[in-house]
Amino acid sequence: MIVTLIVVCEAGFWVLLAGGLALRYPAGMPRAGAAVLLLEPLLEVVLLVATAIDLKNGAEPDWKHGLAALYLGYTVAYGHYTITWIDGHAAHRFAGGPPPVKPPRYGLARAKHEGTLWLRTVLAAAVAAGLLQIAIWYVDDASRTGPLTDWQLTAVRAAGIHGVIALTYAIWPKKAPARVER
Repeated sequence: MIVTLIVVCEAGFWVLLAGGLALRYPAGMPRAGAAVLLLEPLLEVVLLVATAIDLKNGAEPDWKHGLAALYLGYTVAYGHYTITWIDGHAAHRFAGGPPPVKPPRYGLARAKHEGTLWLRTVLAAAVAAGLLQIAIWYVDDASRTGPLTDWQLTAVRAAGIHGVIALTYAIWPKKAPARVER
């Protein structure tokens, strides 16, 4: 049930996003579009409540609950960023807005951008680990919560790997190609 709900929440995210942007730009109803976009967090609340109910009803804590926590952490850290990014593209495409700003490609500006993304991943991992810790306390049976602890470590590992990748942009910044003048 939890995996199905995660898939439904992800699909719902994109449906609400498309609907909100369609109302906002092609339909010319920015307030209605904003209202639809504000429904997005309700999906995460539904997933959180369903996961808690599943555990309360005696479900064995396993990878599904860990995946739900990681999904919620990712949504908290990257959800608004994703919506803003897509909104900028939709505004440009459908409402004559300015072209979206592309992330820097070279040098320390790119390293800073990657560092900012890494901080989002740290936030996602912290939210997921926190939710998993609450679930561990909620279940209150060390013999059953091993998978949840494993998912906490997975969240930390993901943030660590992303941190190493982001750090490479600072240590070995990509240089802009030399311009050939004629």
